[in-house]
This record gives sequence, structure tokens and C-alpha cells, in this order.
Amino acid sequence: MLAIFLKTLPFFVLIGLGFWAGRSKFFSAEATAYLTKFVFYFALSAMLFRFSANLSLAEVWDTRLAMAYLWGTFFVWGMAMMVGFLRGLDLPTTGIEAQCAVIGNTGFLGVPMLTLLIGPDAIGPILLALAIDLVVFSSIIVILITVARERKTALEALKPIGLGLMKNPMIVAILGGFLWSGFGIPIPLPMNDFLGLLGAAATPGALFAIGATLALTQPDKIEIAGWLSFCKLVLHPLFVGFAALVLFKVDPFKAGVIIAVSALPVAGNIYMLAQHYGVAPVRVSTAILVSTAASILTVSLVVGWVLGG
Repeated sequence: MLAIFLKTLPFFVLIGLGFWAGRSKFFSAEATAYLTKFVFYFALSAMLFRFSANLSLAEVWDTRLAMAYLWGTFFVWGMAMMVGFLRGLDLPTTGIEAQCAVIGNTGFLGVPMLTLLIGPDAIGPILLALAIDLVVFSSIIVILITVARERKTALEALKPIGLGLMKNPMIVAILGGFLWSGFGIPIPLPMNDFLGLLGAAATPGALFAIGATLALTQPDKIEIAGWLSFCKLVLHPLFVGFAALVLFKVDPFKAGVIIAVSALPVAGNIYMLAQHYGVAPVRVSTAILVSTAASILTVSLVVGWVLGG
């Protein structure tokens, strides 16, 4: 387990370096925003396109795996929703908390880190989980907020959701890669080298950006952040693992990868949504901070268990 911890440690040290740069004002909020844009629109998109262009859809799609991930994620999402309603929260706030309980930092942290730690065979399950998070759960939270705030029906909310998904560079990169692969077009060597060079910036850039963004956080309601972090780091991988290994009998390797994905800390894009809609952004940023700090140990434990078979 110590060996796994030492392998994951450099990733979190990079996050810590970004945190220091942001906290010391060496990196301003504006610089952090532009670094995040570079990673989101260019480096990470190049990495995802290159990965998906070298895979067939059959290598990514696994019905049992998708059902297991959906079952486990919806179970914890529903649990967080129930707790939020019992505390008297409104629908948008409850929905945002439920997102924090189940949506991990798969794009910025999971893709680069787990691919390196577990191996290239892990990229298929990781991309599947990322696509489900982006398409299914990002749509659900927008529908909940739109219905509650603007009194629109779920169908009326689908158009802006569709447009939003098609503007998401991660979705575009994954779909573009699969189309490239589907047509059987070989990637020219200069293009492959270009994508490899640009995509190589995704890992350090994303981790540094995570830390610098966390440095802007002013913690609030630590007890709520602790509950949401417990849901994300413990309950989510636990129930996804139960669904994958017991209910749907998923291939053990794929089950292990999806469990590791489920153990990732709260995703930064939830904060973007919370800030955009004005729904508890400080609460979300605190949950991201607490879960990321705790994940230094929890992710190492889960990845160690996965690699140990």
C-alpha cells in the first residue's frame, strides 16, 4: 500500500504546488482561470481525442458496466437528495449537494492519474464513466434547477442542455475521436505527435489548476462538506462496487477501474454550475477542498486495492 501511496503522491504534490501558487498570489485568480481554460479546451481535449481515436466504441461501451455505474451512482445521489430534503433545503440546493455526492473529478484528475497508475486498458471504463457523468447527471442538475427556478418543463429544458453538451470540449473530443476511429482513418504521424505533445500538458496543467482553484476557496459549513465528501469518497465507490461485483457481475478489471473512478474527489465543474446558477457555490467549493484533501489517502487505498486484485 505504501508503494501505491508513493505513486499517487506526486499527483497530489502538484495539486499542492498549485494551491501554494494560488494562496501566495503568485498565481492570480485571472491566471488560474486562463490556465484552466487552456487545460479544458486544448490539452485535455487533445488527450481525450487521442485516446478515443485509438479505441473502438466496442472497447468502451459495456452495458453491464454502464448499468452498474448508473445503479450505484443513482443510489448515492438519491440518498443525498433525501438527506437534503430532510434538512429542509430547496430543490436546486438539494440537487447541487447530490451532484457533489456522486460526480468526481474524472476529467482533470481521473483520466491522467488513473491511466498512468492502472494502465492504458483502464481508459475505456474511465471514458464511459466520464461520458455518463457529463451526459446524464449534468443534464439532470440543469433540468432540476431550470424546472424549479424558471417553471419550465423538463422537455423545455432539453434544448439548452443539448446545446451545452455540444459546446463541452470533452464531449466534442470524445465523440470526434470515436468518429475518427469508426471511419478507420489512421492518425497521421505529425498529427499524432502534435496531440501527444499537447495532451502531455493536460496532467501537470490540470493538477496545478485544481490546486490554484482550491486556493481561492473560503471554507464554510465544514460539517456539510464532510458529509458530502464521505458520500463521494466512501459511499459512492462502495455502492458502485457492490453493483459491479455483486448485482451485474462485471469483469473484475473493469469493475476495479470504475470503483477507482467512483473514489475520486468532488468535480470542479460542479462549482462552475453552482456559481453560474447562484446555488450554494461556497458550499460546493468547500466540499471540493475537503474531498480533495481527504482523497490523498482514500484514493491511494482504493487504487491499491484495485491493483492488488
